[in-house]
Amino acid sequence: MLKTNQADLVAVSVAGAIAHPGFAGLPAEPYRLAANGTPFLLPTYGGIVYNVSVGDSAFGWAADCIHPGISIRQADDLKNRGLNVFACIGNRAKVMTGQAQGTVGVVTGKSGRFSEQVIIHIPKAARERMAVGDQIIIRSEGIGMALPDHPEIVLKGIAPNLLAALSLREAGALEIGVVARIPAHLAGAGLGLTSEGGSLHMQSTDRAELARLGLDGLRLGDLVALEDTDSRYNHGYLRGAMSIGVVCATDGPRAGYGPGIAVLMTAPAGQLGAFIDGSANIADLLGLEP
Repeated sequence: MLKTNQADLVAVSVAGAIAHPGFAGLPAEPYRLAANGTPFLLPTYGGIVYNVSVGDSAFGWAADCIHPGISIRQADDLKNRGLNVFACIGNRAKVMTGQAQGTVGVVTGKSGRFSEQVIIHIPKAARERMAVGDQIIIRSEGIGMALPDHPEIVLKGIAPNLLAALSLREAGALEIGVVARIPAHLAGAGLGLTSEGGSLHMQSTDRAELARLGLDGLRLGDLVALEDTDSRYNHGYLRGAMSIGVVCATDGPRAGYGPGIAVLMTAPAGQLGAFIDGSANIADLLGLEP
């Protein structure tokens, strides 16, 4: 059993309201540019997404980096930063207002252009009764969690219940079961930015390369390993480093903005490894209700 300091963790509330999708001001928006220079106008992150859920394909949607389920934020930037940093993947979320009041969901990702939103899985039937502005409260637990037997591995916003559900091996390095390994040359938007919240995107413009590596079949919720990627402080290239994350947002037409990945743990020099486990998806690991 993986040893942690879970008994020392503090559980605290963070909350937000369902965010409205938005665009930046004219003249740049609402159109965006695809990788080939073609302008497009497609649904983007935010709001209530009725027909895309964790477990569905991360590719093929007529959308630009859509979030499955619902996306929440705080109107005040300082409070929103607290929400984004303290919410952990796997945390329990509860609807506090509106027609779906009392419904329980699970935090499944963090995303947005610059770490603006927290992504929550809510069962589809409840989504139909929800409205933009409904309040969601999260029992945040996981920040400050550490692995005493693996001190070089830094945990990044993973809830204790998700950590306990992972398929893993301890043989010197800690190895985590993942659906796929992503080479460093496919790391995209998010490089250079803080790894406390938000997501790191996989580049997906080169579809032949994705097919060659078996990455074109990724699903939302899949666990993946980011090779030679150090996310201890900022996301960046470091030979021998590795980060483990969960696919939390869909693909999009823009260069550098393939599926978004919320990093769960990282280590700089071989202390963290991965093995292929085709069942490593948080929809199954956490038993998410459709």
